[in-house]
Amino acid sequence: MPLIRRQWQPGEAHGWSREDAIAAALSAASYLLIILGGALAMVGSLVGVALFLLGAAACAAMVYVIDPKLRAVSADFEHKQREYLECLEKLTRWEH
Repeated sequence: MPLIRRQWQPGEAHGWSREDAIAAALSAASYLLIILGGALAMVGSLVGVALFLLGAAACAAMVYVIDPKLRAVSADFEHKQREYLECLEKLTRWEH
């Protein structure tokens, strides 16, 4: 079983999983590193530039981890929205 699951079905993507925990940790790390690195880079520190780039890499890793799950959930919501709009259209035309 791979560490990061890349294929999700809409029904199983709604619950919390290991990927959510990994994305949350990467999110916190990326925000901290970008803020700290940006502040240090503004005062001319090369360590700040390195931290900023490390934060950007953590942000990219977070997107890589969570994006397949978000796409599956989004597809499920789009399907439900389409069904709701069709039902609403029938109701507004008084069709049952």
